[in-house]
Amino acid sequence: MSDTARLDGDVALVTGASSGIGRATAQALAAEGAAVAVAARREERLAELVDDIEDAGGTALAVPTDITETDEVREMVETTREELGGLDILVNNAGVMLLAPVIRADVADLQQMLDVNLKGLMTATREALPGLLDQDEGHIVNISSVAGRTANEASAGYSATKFGVNAFSESLRKEVTDSGVRVTVVEPGAVETELGEHIPDEQVRERLSEMVGEMTVLQPDDIASAITYAVTQPPRVSVNELLIRPTEQQ
Repeated sequence: MSDTARLDGDVALVTGASSGIGRATAQALAAEGAAVAVAARREERLAELVDDIEDAGGTALAVPTDITETDEVREMVETTREELGGLDILVNNAGVMLLAPVIRADVADLQQMLDVNLKGLMTATREALPGLLDQDEGHIVNISSVAGRTANEASAGYSATKFGVNAFSESLRKEVTDSGVRVTVVEPGAVETELGEHIPDEQVRERLSEMVGEMTVLQPDDIASAITYAVTQPPRVSVNELLIRPTEQQ
């Protein structure tokens, strides 16, 4: 933990925390003094993350959750508040990237992206928001993507969900402007995570691998640093949007 912990006394909840950006973010927030609830489906990964955070002197709680199940999302928020004593920062990071041209896209994959990337994010926000409003402060960070700004071939379904995240975040920001609750949307470009491994379309997966292989991509810690920057600003500062690309990405 940092000697000058900027989030000392705060409680954060990070979804999709079993790997990649979520894992790095949980560690970064804990290093700044926040007690962190980590949520994902893979319980063993969460247990390892909790051990890592506690070994570094932080406080963490594993909350196994399927973000697509409304009752589990509600329980995730309630458990965080009950076990850690509140909730100040929600990082909606859980996501899947099942890229394919529309003509070859599996309808089940399209539905999964909607359920995880958009519905899960909206549900978690809806469940956390009343408590944040009651305490007149808090921060919601929604992880979108460069694909939420620019739609390219073979990413129609994914981009649709990320454009939705951006729209949801901006509308929410305007709704809570006078409440003390801040909203930040983060739009990463190419990051070294597991997302690319799950692309079902072989042609798209190979093409993306070739493109990414030609550049120095971002690391999860890079995005975690940006999130930490946003949530550690003084109350008068609201960082609304962070677009982060690798230097070599067009």
